[in-house]
Amino acid sequence: MKVSHFALAIFAIGASAVCAQDADGPILITNVNVFDGVNEALIENANVVVTDNLITAISTDDLAMAGGRVIDGGGRTLIPGLIDVHWHTLYCCNPQSVVVTGDVLEIAIRGAQGAEKTLMRGFTTTRDVGGNSFAIKRMIDRGELKGPRILPSGPPVTQTGGHFDYRPYQAVPTNPADSQWYWFSVGVMAMADGVPEVTKRAREIMRMGATQLKISTGGGVSSTYDPLDVRQYTRAEIEAFVEVADTYNTYVASHTFTDEAVRISVEAGVKTIEHGFLMSRETMELMRDNDVWLSVQPLLDDEDGFTFDDPVSQQKWIDVTNGTDFTYTTAKEVGVKVAFGTDILFDPALAERQGAFLAKLQRWYTPYEVLKQATSDNAELLELAGPRHPYQAGPLGVIAEGAYADLILVDGNPLEDIDLIADPHENFDLIMKDGVIYKNEIE
Repeated sequence: MKVSHFALAIFAIGASAVCAQDADGPILITNVNVFDGVNEALIENANVVVTDNLITAISTDDLAMAGGRVIDGGGRTLIPGLIDVHWHTLYCCNPQSVVVTGDVLEIAIRGAQGAEKTLMRGFTTTRDVGGNSFAIKRMIDRGELKGPRILPSGPPVTQTGGHFDYRPYQAVPTNPADSQWYWFSVGVMAMADGVPEVTKRAREIMRMGATQLKISTGGGVSSTYDPLDVRQYTRAEIEAFVEVADTYNTYVASHTFTDEAVRISVEAGVKTIEHGFLMSRETMELMRDNDVWLSVQPLLDDEDGFTFDDPVSQQKWIDVTNGTDFTYTTAKEVGVKVAFGTDILFDPALAERQGAFLAKLQRWYTPYEVLKQATSDNAELLELAGPRHPYQAGPLGVIAEGAYADLILVDGNPLEDIDLIADPHENFDLIMKDGVIYKNEIE
């Protein structure tokens, strides 16, 4: 592979300019084996040029004496920044007690602190599928906070008595003069009933800056008043969400588990099913035929299993995770598009296991398939947001000319040992996002 003429011109400036360009000039990463996010075969003994926030060249030529800042990769493996498409910037890093008794400032501060930790685990992009992360996203994009790129869904929308309706038992019956529940009023969650209210709430969330809408069309684990088997929202209400999203040239993601709830969601136009642990092979085939993504998480009742104070929720967790193996195995056989996410909730310590959750995919996939899913595959899902996608200067999830410079140098080869990604603090020697180096243990 040859370096571009543009990059050659940049690097023809000579060694005397290295110090002058060290802070702001191009960066040359030498002596690396590149996993490009798409192909299983590594580009061996490669050099990668980063100019500003983009990758401007990949070359197997020897550019060790070129100008600009040079980082010797020492034979490490260079991979694209990781992507988590089912992440909760606020929910992940706040104990449930804070969500119950705290306020929006506290959960926002904890979310901002957690965002930097997310980036330092090598996750350079997240799709936030629930919560008011708009300000955190803007501040990260402006360089005022450290954190991953965020494609925010804004407040996830529930029907009365559905998943995300965490109001106390005494909250109903309501009347039109009642104030909204606190977490609804500050945009951490949202509720809408009936087509007119659904349409209005969806438009409000898009106005807030959402890149896609997140709704619930089935029962949940962590919520109290919705058994797993219930369908949530009528077909007409789901279609109203989809129509509003379509007017904004984007899509709807839906939390749902069971067969009937998934089928109706797909038929109504939902484009990503979040979870789906309890559906049949036939419904997965319907998803495949309608080009609908399965955004599923490697959730198991193991050492990383979620725990709930409510015994009903704990039993729901067991019921759902009993379907994890079947879901992954069958989805792979059927050929439905599968995306990687974690859905870590209310546990800052467990959030540190984000990379370990990704490594768990080796139970069903090869290391190559695992890395591809968390890079170029997930980036493809994000493109469903169309013009609402906030990062369009180049592709994400790949190492290619013109792509965003979101890069990780791994001490070892994760295509041979995927467990390397489970301990990013030990094994990720360099983390770059948008051309900016946030971790460098090489120099």
